Order: sequence, then structure tokens, then C-alpha cells
Amino acid sequence: MSAEAQARASVDQLLDVLDLDASRARTTEDIFTGRSHSMPTGRIYGGQVLGQSLLAAERTMPPDRAAHSMHGYFLRPGDSAQGVTISVDRIHDGRSFSTRRAQAYQNGVPIFSMIASFQDEAPGLEHAAPMPTGMPDPEDLLPDEELVGGAGATALRMLTERPVDTRHVQSPIYLTADGERAAHQAVWMRMRAPMPDDQRLHRAALAYLSDMTIQESILRAHGVAWVTPGLKVASLDHAMWWHRPVRVDDWMLFVQKSPNARGGRGLATGRIYSREGVLAASVTQEIMIRVPEAG
Repeated sequence: MSAEAQARASVDQLLDVLDLDASRARTTEDIFTGRSHSMPTGRIYGGQVLGQSLLAAERTMPPDRAAHSMHGYFLRPGDSAQGVTISVDRIHDGRSFSTRRAQAYQNGVPIFSMIASFQDEAPGLEHAAPMPTGMPDPEDLLPDEELVGGAGATALRMLTERPVDTRHVQSPIYLTADGERAAHQAVWMRMRAPMPDDQRLHRAALAYLSDMTIQESILRAHGVAWVTPGLKVASLDHAMWWHRPVRVDDWMLFVQKSPNARGGRGLATGRIYSREGVLAASVTQEIMIRVPEAG
């Protein structure tokens, strides 16, 4: 399969995962079902249930009321060999805002729980933190999969087959973390092939990729590479705010930093900019992190 065909196939697979089915079963909630990405680790990628849960909640909204924030907790590891059932509780509908709770289930137990808020487009005060200057263009950087020649087959497959093209501004920490121990980094990202014009899909895809690489600002601060023997990392919670529309099939800069790590947990924050410097979204995530040599 050519590189172009592989890119198209990986994005089509993501679109299939985001194409939820509405169940005829009803309680007091709306019920949706979705498929899972096949993952070499056997565990569901967190960004998958983020995107699916958001889209399920969006399916209960009128088209002009868009997601502006979500707060979610990862409760249990998901099995990537199984599909996901998502229930949506229509908590509140007001004149300008709506609130939804979405929970993703496998085997009858929740693996992810989220509350999201939606708003009609409205005028108001506006400002935004500027995109950092002096960043190299993504075309001047190598794709991450071309920088991991010494990685194992599983890691290489995850990088080459995922639908997102990622290019680290600093040296990636997949194999080593020998550079400056700084609690920040920047990563260019985009989907590998064009997406439909539906902004609901672009918001869900943005949630999907927002769980990708954000943990690394914590690891980089301590010189810890992903291949460190015995390293255990798991996302605990995830919050996201959508500020302005953006196309995820165009280049975006994900600027990340970690303000704190303590007690086996690390906090990471991120800002996502369009290539033109428009602030599209903000992200915060806390992770569990266990490094053997740190006790």
C-alpha cells in the first residue's frame, strides 16, 4: 500500500470509529454504540473515547449549538478489541447553553465519564494568548515515525498507522530524553488525509488528538523516555475548551507545558493553534506516572 493510500485508510478508520450508531434501546438517556481502534497494546486510546463521547453528546444538540468545554475522567482501561456503548443524559437545555453528561461503557461498567457544555454562537469580549514565535515550519521537520529507527515493531506500528501526522519541534522522547530537562515542548499535528467539512467531526477529532503527546511535558522535565523500563503512565482526567473553529486536516501547533508533578501524578496543559496563529483550543490533563528509579 502506498503512503498516500495508507494515510487515507488511517483517517477513514478514524471516521468509522467516530460514526456512532443510535440504539433503539431507551431508558431516560440516549444510547449510542461505536467501534474501537485496534491497538497493539490492547487498550483503547483515550482520545478515542473523548471523541466518541463528545460526538454522542453533540448528536442530542441542534446543529448551531456547539461544544465549548468538556471535563472527563478515565475510570478504567478499555479493551480495544471491543466496541463501546455511550449513554447521554440531557441534564439541561437553556436559552443559550446546554449541558450533557456522557458515559462510555464496556461490559456493563463505565470506562469514561464526561460532562460537556454547549453554546449558541454569540458576540462578546475577545482576546487570545499569541502563538509562540520562532517555531520551525512543519515541512522543515521530519515525521516522528522517521525518527524512531531503533524502536520496536509495536511502537513503529503505532506511529505509522495512526491517522495523525506528528512532528516534534524538540527531539522526541520516544527512545531517549537526553536534551534539556524542560517542562515544555511543541508539536505540529494534522490528520494525514482530508476530513469532511462538518465542524462537529473536527471538534471530535481535535479531542482525539488532544490526548496525544501532552503527557510528554511531564516526562521531558525529568529526562524520562517512553521506553524507560517499568514506566507506567495513565491518563486520570482531561479537560478541554474549544475557542474557535479549526480544521484538523491543516497543520496545528500543540504548545505544551507542565506546571507541577507530585505524589505519582503530573499535570500538563496545552494550547492548540492553527498554522495562522489562531488559538483554537486549550487542554489540561492530569496523569498517573510511576518511574521505578524514582521510587
